[in-house]
Amino acid sequence: MPAIKSSTLSGLATFEVTARFSSFTKAAEHLHITTGAVSQQIRQLELQLNFPLFNRHSRGIMLTEQGQMLFDVVHQSLRDIQTMIAELQQPAAEGEIRLKLTPSFAYKWLVPRLQDFYQQHPEIKIRTFAEGALVDHKEAGYDLVIDYCRQPHNKGVLLLPEGLQPVMSPEYEERFNWNDPACWRQVTLLHDAMPWRDARPDFEWHYWFENMNLKADSEQGHYFNRTDMAMAAAEAGLGVAMARCALLKNDLTSGKLISPFAPVSANAGYYLISHHHNNAIECFIEWLQKSAEACSPFTSVQ
Repeated sequence: MPAIKSSTLSGLATFEVTARFSSFTKAAEHLHITTGAVSQQIRQLELQLNFPLFNRHSRGIMLTEQGQMLFDVVHQSLRDIQTMIAELQQPAAEGEIRLKLTPSFAYKWLVPRLQDFYQQHPEIKIRTFAEGALVDHKEAGYDLVIDYCRQPHNKGVLLLPEGLQPVMSPEYEERFNWNDPACWRQVTLLHDAMPWRDARPDFEWHYWFENMNLKADSEQGHYFNRTDMAMAAAEAGLGVAMARCALLKNDLTSGKLISPFAPVSANAGYYLISHHHNNAIECFIEWLQKSAEACSPFTSVQ
């Protein structure tokens, strides 16, 4: 996706105000600039976008069909940004914790265990933010961040070492002789293409093949930006996913996914980074660490 120019972003902000007021003059008053400046910015934006935003007539201006569609998106996006900024600027309430982590770890590991925490500490509220496949651990708008990576963070502590294990549906498992290395010429690989920032897209499969002393094409197959999506594709019979063991227990127990291979250490793990400290946060950290110790088959990350 091509990057949006800064002049286009500025023009979109002016466009949103102009469309909201349906008037260059009122938009200029709101923005504390001249009417001519608003008109010029809108004209420049139309040239950049290569389609008209307003129909201009003697009685004023009216959004074109394309302009209305763009306004709906821009208006909602700016409202979302304003809402998020307001939330991040508000100090956390007593007993409230803002936690940032990846969706895969949230859905597959944290959420199934949260009821246990709430039963022990009903007075503490966890606000979970898990919208991105990758986590920026430097974001200070959160109390705690859980980030998956190979290298330890300067400010982070290892919460849970991770392992890797190829998984597939029972039907897919029956199609191949997994003791024969030649089977990997026909197997379709399912990748998490973004295990951490700047990782090569086939890293986990490449690492596993090297660990198993197998010569195979680690780049073939289908790519996803989240490991739980690759696991879902494996469950649907599309191929073999390189699953992370911490996210796998329920799927193996239910029989939705199976594996003819033992897990191997990923030499990677989930690191916990604390930006703030209070009694509620310390209580949650202690619970996270006990929960991680209870489920981790791997004791270290090299």
